[in-house]
Amino acid sequence: MKELLDLVDRTGTTDSIAVEIDGKKTAVILLHTTGAKSGAERRTPVIRIERDGVYAIVASAGGADTNPSWYHNVKTNPDVVVQDRTEVSRFTAREVADDERARWWDEAVSTFPPYADYASQTTRTIPVLVLESRE
Repeated sequence: MKELLDLVDRTGTTDSIAVEIDGKKTAVILLHTTGAKSGAERRTPVIRIERDGVYAIVASAGGADTNPSWYHNVKTNPDVVVQDRTEVSRFTAREVADDERARWWDEAVSTFPPYADYASQTTRTIPVLVLESRE
């Protein structure tokens, strides 16, 4: 993780940490959160899911049975910052459910097919959060 963050710091863009699967590159954004307990800034690369200028993030943890730590940070402190390529913007995250979650989940799997496999590896419903602009 540190190597990825250092690479973004050196290059100034998240393009430098795109994920490649089966020869297809998937864009990554850098999610800045505030630690739920520590209050410290945390930075986490996550898959870039975007539709019509709106972002979503998926708390997949690679199909683990527990949510990633960044999810707990976002639930406690929903105001986040996102770096997409070289642009930095402020958002408020909200977890989606029902039909809205289904639409975003389909978008997520279309963007990054391994999410479907991750969902089959766990009994939890993988959280999907939409990022609403604060600017």
